[in-house]
Amino acid sequence: MSPGIPSTQENGGSARLYRLVRRLPGRVRHVEQISSRPAVVADLPGWLSPAVRAAVTGSGLETLWSHQARTAGLAHEGQDVVVATGTASGKSLGYLLPALTAALDGPPSGRTTVRGGTTLYLSPTKALAADQRARIDALAVPGVRAATYDGDTPTDERRWIREHAQIVLTNPDLLHHSLLPGHRQWAPFLRSLSYVVVDECHAYRGVFGAHVALVLRRLLRVAQRYGATPTVVLASATVADPEGHASALVGRPVVAVTDDGSPRAATTCVLWEPPEGADGSRRSLTAETADVVGALVRDDAQTLAFVRSRAGVEGVASQVGEGLELDRPDLVESVAAYRGGYLPEERRELERRLRSRDLMAVAATNALELGVDINGLDAVVIAGWPGRRASWWQQAGRAGREKAVDGQSAREALVVSVAADDPLDGWLLDHPDYLFGDPVEAIVMDPGNVHVLAPHVAAAAAEVPVTLDDEAWFGPGLRSVLDTLTARSILRRRPSGWYWAREDRPGDHVSLRGVGTVVSFVEGRTGRVVGTVDAAAAHSQAHTGAVHVHQGETYVVTDLDLDAATATVVRGDPGWTTTAQSVSSFDILGEESGTASGRLRLSWGAVRVRRRVTSFVRRLPGGEIIGTHALDLPEQVLTTRGVWWTMTPDLLEGAGIAEDAVPGAAHAAEHAAIGALPLLATCDRWDIGGVSTDLHPDTGLPTILVYDGYPGGAGFSARAHDTVERWWQATLEIVDGCGCRQGCPRCVQSPKCGNSNEPLDKDGAGRLLRAILAERG
Repeated sequence: MSPGIPSTQENGGSARLYRLVRRLPGRVRHVEQISSRPAVVADLPGWLSPAVRAAVTGSGLETLWSHQARTAGLAHEGQDVVVATGTASGKSLGYLLPALTAALDGPPSGRTTVRGGTTLYLSPTKALAADQRARIDALAVPGVRAATYDGDTPTDERRWIREHAQIVLTNPDLLHHSLLPGHRQWAPFLRSLSYVVVDECHAYRGVFGAHVALVLRRLLRVAQRYGATPTVVLASATVADPEGHASALVGRPVVAVTDDGSPRAATTCVLWEPPEGADGSRRSLTAETADVVGALVRDDAQTLAFVRSRAGVEGVASQVGEGLELDRPDLVESVAAYRGGYLPEERRELERRLRSRDLMAVAATNALELGVDINGLDAVVIAGWPGRRASWWQQAGRAGREKAVDGQSAREALVVSVAADDPLDGWLLDHPDYLFGDPVEAIVMDPGNVHVLAPHVAAAAAEVPVTLDDEAWFGPGLRSVLDTLTARSILRRRPSGWYWAREDRPGDHVSLRGVGTVVSFVEGRTGRVVGTVDAAAAHSQAHTGAVHVHQGETYVVTDLDLDAATATVVRGDPGWTTTAQSVSSFDILGEESGTASGRLRLSWGAVRVRRRVTSFVRRLPGGEIIGTHALDLPEQVLTTRGVWWTMTPDLLEGAGIAEDAVPGAAHAAEHAAIGALPLLATCDRWDIGGVSTDLHPDTGLPTILVYDGYPGGAGFSARAHDTVERWWQATLEIVDGCGCRQGCPRCVQSPKCGNSNEPLDKDGAGRLLRAILAERG
């Protein structure tokens, strides 16, 4: 395929692509040129407080972009609104203008308050809240008091914030665990509550999104108790249905503003395929990404590389530095890694160096996908498909963030999307229209999931007694949940409603992010914390003997204490990596939907998945296995929802799959189906899991299951069930479209397989998929 590289521009993305191709030839599979866009401006609104107007014009802004003005106007009028425009489009002014004006002039409703109208700003990350606080402080509006209130806020500052701050910046976790349970301490703030800002609301999806939706409804319910009816302003990257998603989050109608009035840099987007080696395998994603980033840095392009895993982030940063040592040692110190698990002070220092251009290359996880204010990036490198079109565009939007000049971007941007050896990446190389022609995905979120709803109803009862009128907030499933909680003596029913009936705090029983506690990596010699991992992943990433990398330093786990949530580590590189192995099985608890098509049955419902990490493998850098070591860890049990299908032996036999080939064919089809599902649902392969068997005890037949990786389900498997023909067809295209003979990471191998990708039968998977599509008709 001819890449059709566009004509170059001075210092622009096309010129950089040309030089990159000269340095690393033969990689470009597709080039998409996105034109620049001029600004559409609007006047500053007349209702602005004079002090706010003076601060805004003093910062150099005489006009607004059209979407900023429309968002601010709707919010000032009391209309719940979501602004869904591109990265770096200045969405924050849409909510800051009405919030700052309310702080000085009082709530738009005209109610008299002692401290003016207050605003509660919520973001999914501390870094983003700190960024917004800096933006408010830079405006320096006289009389406006803004403060960040999170887990790092000293105790002596918290009382002052509750009593005096007009704009409080926090996160849903603190709202759930602290502000709502202690709402009486916040009474003056809540009485004056004029606005609730929900930033980066597209991040609230799946189980996390359902939790946050219910926290927001609890907040609005408590505010109502104090006589406040705050307007909700949400900000989002581009999503398929921003109005529907925002309305689902807050439980009431929301108006969407989607016409982006900001100028956009011309952008050159490239789909990049690593070359094949002599043995036919692809060059590693880490090595290829490092070479692309290194070439761009040598070209004086400040580059941000998004890498999927923590280990990958460390590997890319390390290899970029090693490459620069050979010819540009002066640039080695300008390369860094940024990922979750770093300590707050480490992250803040990296963000400062990136903004000041002291760092020229940063490898990051999606911790920098959200709206941290980082300007002037020349290029973005996306290492592997991030799982969603929305995420890809959000990451790509980090490039070309220079200030506009005369309505046009000052510099053309470059985005290089490096394909991994993964089914979706290979499929996307052949189907660029999926990325550049189709709309972004719809967000899957279910606040009615009883596993999510029940603990929030209990928490709400502890805040203000619950009545059946609260169905307006919690939906028609409320009565059933109240009956269950009452039967379990969690709530107590009285004539005036349902009350919390226990001595402990209800919020302590639920983690908003659906992952429970975290396990800390602690250096045994010093007691220093050198990273964290979700408790659910600790069995496979923090077991005794596991190799852990943090900011380029390698550690080995010497002991995992699950009760204490700590993994003790010793510093040192043993010269190998580790991969956990596990065994899985599942029980069908109840079919909630099922259809038979001849010798095929498709089902969806409740399942219980059992998984035990049994051992780990040590591998040398070249991939050679040098040892397998047994582990004694408890079984992990997940009750969730999944989609499964059964096939009769004669259906498989007719497809040319002999009895002894069924396990390999089913296993390969399961892996490929998991890899394909993100094409249809807002998930990635780490949000879902799968199990296949040639004879399941509950069905008595060969069975393949794909399940949501969260307690109670997250809606992903339901989406798969509802679009099953499209899902199976995309899966078959991935299997058939891969040029390998035996199966590879681009088609049927899985990076998360606990059985070391054995057995796998790629040809059998294709036969199986064609058979079930034909049987389905």
